[in-house]
Amino acid sequence: MIRRKIAQFMWGRYGARGFDKLGTALFTVGFVSCFVGLFFRGTVSRILFGVQAVCYIYLIFRLLSKNIPARQKENAAFCNFFKKVKNFFKLQKDRVKDRKTSVYKKCPKCSAVLKLPAIKGEHTVKCPRCGERFTVKNIF
Repeated sequence: MIRRKIAQFMWGRYGARGFDKLGTALFTVGFVSCFVGLFFRGTVSRILFGVQAVCYIYLIFRLLSKNIPARQKENAAFCNFFKKVKNFFKLQKDRVKDRKTSVYKKCPKCSAVLKLPAIKGEHTVKCPRCGERFTVKNIF
């Protein structure tokens, strides 16, 4: 009986599909701010409580929303942003890992990052993305 009433209430709402990536991130940030807030007092604790409240209120708003295309658009924008952040940190990790054997240079035209062998001297390189030819000077 109650389960059917809840299902009827959630019919046509975005939350009927469960959590998406943005919903999971909001829940995680709220939970972490709650947990970290246990170790602080005063202003920091109030700020973390505010962050937690905003995350959970927005999460509930998204779950109960009937504007499904807008929520999907928000999730797609979050996924695109998160992908860029993830790729940035992956590039930094690869740079540290390959620091003895490779050099990373940016294409002056399209800004693609190219992984080149660490060979001393001046080399001409062709960008695989845009086809631009440019000169690279390796000093190491």
